[in-house]
Amino acid sequence: MEHVPVLLHETIAALAPRPEGVYVDATFGRGGHSRAILERLGARGRLVAFDRDPAAERAAHDIQDARFTFRRAWFSEIDRELDMLAIARIDGALLDLGVSSPQLDDPARGFSYRFDGALDMRMDPTRGESAAEFLARADVRELTEVIRDYGEERFAQSIARAIAKARGGAPIQTTRRLAEVVAQAVGARTRGDWRQDPAARTFQAIRIAVNRELDEVSAALPRITARLATGGRLVVIAFHSLEDRIVKRFMASASKAWGGDARLARLPVRDRELPRPPLTLVGRAVKPGAEEMARNPRARSAVLRVAERADAPLPADWPRTIVA
Repeated sequence: MEHVPVLLHETIAALAPRPEGVYVDATFGRGGHSRAILERLGARGRLVAFDRDPAAERAAHDIQDARFTFRRAWFSEIDRELDMLAIARIDGALLDLGVSSPQLDDPARGFSYRFDGALDMRMDPTRGESAAEFLARADVRELTEVIRDYGEERFAQSIARAIAKARGGAPIQTTRRLAEVVAQAVGARTRGDWRQDPAARTFQAIRIAVNRELDEVSAALPRITARLATGGRLVVIAFHSLEDRIVKRFMASASKAWGGDARLARLPVRDRELPRPPLTLVGRAVKPGAEEMARNPRARSAVLRVAERADAPLPADWPRTIVA
């Protein structure tokens, strides 16, 4: 399936690119958002795109534009990469979180329970342990915590025990084998949503753990905020509740003078005497409309949030003041 950028028009409107501005697309994917941003930049504008996926890097080679630069890097490496490009300030940044359609639809990547392939799941196949390696070495407790916390799976312990038992006979090295083990562990017990495959939550959880997705998002938000020029926009699209919770809490806390700390909010101090917050929330969360969801079912869980850099210094202990 061709990757269709989610909330494309809403995202570009939220980013509000200026013709001479400098922008970051922190999740290049297949370049849909990057191309739309470039269309709105003038001759002196600049776009830097990041992605850790080698397939994204190959796709970026198709953009022959002097205003465009691609860097293969993780979120946590954005500071270093921007320093190498001598970019101190940016006028906006976009993070389109989640997995792209080409990643899900390529059996060789091992992201999906719908295809049989090697159990890899790494967005960057050159770094870190694969899903198969994770399943081979994690004990039942770690497996349970990952599947429960990252997959929000109520049968997490049963699935973890089933994985541990199954690998005792032979390593779990393919997506089909993992999906079978999970299905057997869940059995005929009701899930409340018969539209979802029994393995969906487990696959999501393992993918998040292998790629350190939540840690990387938590690292990216304060780093990018620190790079924003006054009036610069931070635009984030999240696709599941765990990502969106991090984004929502980060933006909320960074837009309050008391940093989201409820204890400080109760102190007898006038608002004007508190330090000004570094971000200002822009509008409410945006979700796809019925027409877009009908055209692209994978858009149904997307949530777009926007914040703008205020004319205020960052707290001295940034980013530790942010409750994410």
